Amino acid sequence: MLEILDGILATLSYLAASFVLFYIGKIVYQLFHPRVKVAYELVENDNFAFSYAYVGYYVGLLLAIGSATMGESSGDLLLDLMDIGIYGALAILLLNLSIKINDKVILNKFSLKTEILEQRNIGSGIAEGAVCIATGLIILGAIHGEGHGDGGPILNAIAYWLLGQVIMFVTAWVYNLITPYDIHEHIAKQNIAVGVGFAGAIISIAILISYALMHDFESWVVTLEDVGIDVSIGLVFLPLVRFMTDKILLPGQNLTDEIVNQEVPNVGAALVEAFAYIGGAILITWAL
Repeated sequence: MLEILDGILATLSYLAASFVLFYIGKIVYQLFHPRVKVAYELVENDNFAFSYAYVGYYVGLLLAIGSATMGESSGDLLLDLMDIGIYGALAILLLNLSIKINDKVILNKFSLKTEILEQRNIGSGIAEGAVCIATGLIILGAIHGEGHGDGGPILNAIAYWLLGQVIMFVTAWVYNLITPYDIHEHIAKQNIAVGVGFAGAIISIAILISYALMHDFESWVVTLEDVGIDVSIGLVFLPLVRFMTDKILLPGQNLTDEIVNQEVPNVGAALVEAFAYIGGAILITWAL
């Protein structure tokens, strides 16, 4: 009976710590975006584009906080809560840094804040939300699999995060290459379908990165090999999935025509493309 009560106390303590981290994550978001009036955009301005980006941030935050609460207990509740606090704070910081960096690197041909807050561009909101989710997945893998290498757990987690960010930049570049259109140009034109397809691609690669980083740390050589294999599979997989979406999931239709070459872009077709990317990435992690 005592063990059951201890287990309940620990669970409630972890939940309370997670809610505290969520609240801290909300405050940190506002500190990183001092000009964004969240309540105004959501309630008074009815900004659907911002809603996508903001919810994406919270999904990323959920994944990032999960990285701090997952894993085996040390057997000491106070020590566990200290670890959750330290790694939770690190996860929140890395997530918000990533958003700032990704705004400048991944979709760098326009201002996401202008597109989302002034233009209310839903495609841009979906793209930023997807980047937040992808970053949360990378942080989940980075902190959960940081191990105890020579640099120490926290430094290893930061190194994992940096590695994941670089790969995500490369993925965004590759995705723009394999599509017959410029994703920046069409997202700026408020093409929601292009934003949805991009979201699926970036999240799918983040799933593979997260899976590779979650392995127990043995050495940097092993880690880089794992990440290299998983991501290489993913980068080859992107164009194959696009081809299969055309031929199998959308038979008789041209995906590019549906997304960019008609008067009203087909968001449903883009959603099928995004599902194919994400579903395929999950299948790959199951098979590896």
